[in-house]
Amino acid sequence: MRRLVKHPVGLAAAVLVVAMLLLAVVGPPLFGDRADAIHPDRINQGAGGAHWSGTDALGRDLLARTLVATRLTLGLAFLATLVGTCGGVLLGALPSLLPRRAGRLVVAAVDLLVAFPALLLAMFTAVVTGLGARGAVLGIGVALAPTFARLTHTLTASVAGADYIAAARMLQVPRRRILTRHILPNIAEPLILNTAQAMGGALLGLSAMSFLGMGVQAPSYDWGRLLNEAFGHVYVTPAVVVAPALAVALAGLGFMLVGDTFAKAAAGATAPVGRTIPPAVPPTRDAPDPDAVLEVRDLTVAFPGGVTPVRGLSLTVRAGEIVGLVGESGSGKSMTAAAIGQIVPYPGLTASARTALCGVELDSRTPAERRALLGSSLAMVFQDPTAALNPALRIGGQLAEVATLHDGATAAEARARAVERLGRVHIKEPAQVVRQYPHELSGGMRQRAVIAMGLMGTPRLIIADEPTTALDVTVQREVLRVLREVVDDSRAGALFISHDIAVVSELCERVAVMYAGRVVEELPADALRRARHPYTRALIGSLPDMGTDRALPLATIPGRQPSPADVGDGCPFADRCASAGERCTSLPLLTARGAGHQVACWEA
Repeated sequence: MRRLVKHPVGLAAAVLVVAMLLLAVVGPPLFGDRADAIHPDRINQGAGGAHWSGTDALGRDLLARTLVATRLTLGLAFLATLVGTCGGVLLGALPSLLPRRAGRLVVAAVDLLVAFPALLLAMFTAVVTGLGARGAVLGIGVALAPTFARLTHTLTASVAGADYIAAARMLQVPRRRILTRHILPNIAEPLILNTAQAMGGALLGLSAMSFLGMGVQAPSYDWGRLLNEAFGHVYVTPAVVVAPALAVALAGLGFMLVGDTFAKAAAGATAPVGRTIPPAVPPTRDAPDPDAVLEVRDLTVAFPGGVTPVRGLSLTVRAGEIVGLVGESGSGKSMTAAAIGQIVPYPGLTASARTALCGVELDSRTPAERRALLGSSLAMVFQDPTAALNPALRIGGQLAEVATLHDGATAAEARARAVERLGRVHIKEPAQVVRQYPHELSGGMRQRAVIAMGLMGTPRLIIADEPTTALDVTVQREVLRVLREVVDDSRAGALFISHDIAVVSELCERVAVMYAGRVVEELPADALRRARHPYTRALIGSLPDMGTDRALPLATIPGRQPSPADVGDGCPFADRCASAGERCTSLPLLTARGAGHQVACWEA
């Protein structure tokens, strides 16, 4: 709403829509008697002092009738939009409920209906169902439905490949429940935004139907019916069409512009401006750490539907230090990295008591200042280098883009820097590699190229999100060595995210263990064997080593981690913990248990 108010066109459209809605409420009681008053001596008069828009064939005031017709016109448009929205969403969701072959038939039918002219489809439906207001509403609703069906199907397909959908299918969750619980809540906002635009289209369509004589029938009247009745006298008294025509144009334009403004506002930000979420735990008031390159306090990330993958997380990374962030899949590690890098996918919302990079609080900066700081001081190394690199561009061009955009380097300077950075991460023949495409490199070379891309600027913080997961052991060791050398040489801080606690114990100075969106233990890496939280000890215990008895089954952690939408008020690990007691029904907070050691456990 703040974006709407700040946008001049959006503000004007909103005022216009509100005025139309108010007129629909007060119009009939205020102007009803004047609209129905018949004056045989004033038939078909033009605009004058008594009748600003003239009169009709019975001498009734056309301006008053236009104002009264606002209620019926907007009401029918709302019903038609409701029919089109509900029918379209249902039709677009059917392919995800039906068997594959039947789903393809539905998609083909939707494509055919979209290609058919909407007004002709509305007229055909109105003729079949019967002329009048009901037929026009059904006709316009049927005409709107294919567009909503196409949009719903496209949005459904965009989230159908998500991991949480795959997990639900593996757990044999019924398709209807997957649709209503997992898919529709995540695609609801674009559908709602599109509804405002559809309202404008429905209003214009209904007016066209009534103008053609296929909509509202006498004695009832809407704006289209008034135009139909006045059209026979337009060449004699042109003023008789001004009021209803202007009403149709303004109302249709208002609804369409409101919908367009909302859609642009939603697309222009990862989270709507001004919306905040309450922190999961009471905010802390620790003094800023002067040596920290990254300082996060009480970070929370939430999505619609009560899904909160990160809950009150606090973390500090100092210069020249590598901090490990470990935990099972789904514990919130990658979402933490996305929140720090300000790339939480829409419609996710973030809140924190403090998020500072190089001592600069990000929340206190403008979007442009945040982008400049993050672009020059933060390097992100993602898990899949194939997804991080554009397959259609050469390696050198992608690396050079960082220097040209953030440092203003010339093309030659940026290319020379790209060659130097590739050599720095131990890629052989870097001058040749800059001319190659990503698919021409091995997995380890692509990952090192992504690290080199992060080093094109002068990063003070490197976030590596499981950068060695898809690599073999030999290449994994090379990438870790490169990361260690980069941190030592540049004195940057690094946040290394992994589910492999063995790798973290070798590479990192400190380790933060995450579970269900919270840090449950933070300790020095060389003290992992003295971990006190039951979850940390279980992770270490499930890690085989050369002394593990191969005749025995591998140690596992019973149960499974709760989903981000199902975390309760108590200790989230209590259901899997053999040491759980009565106090575990309330949430334990991180408390100091020694130098650099914090644990969130009542029993530790």
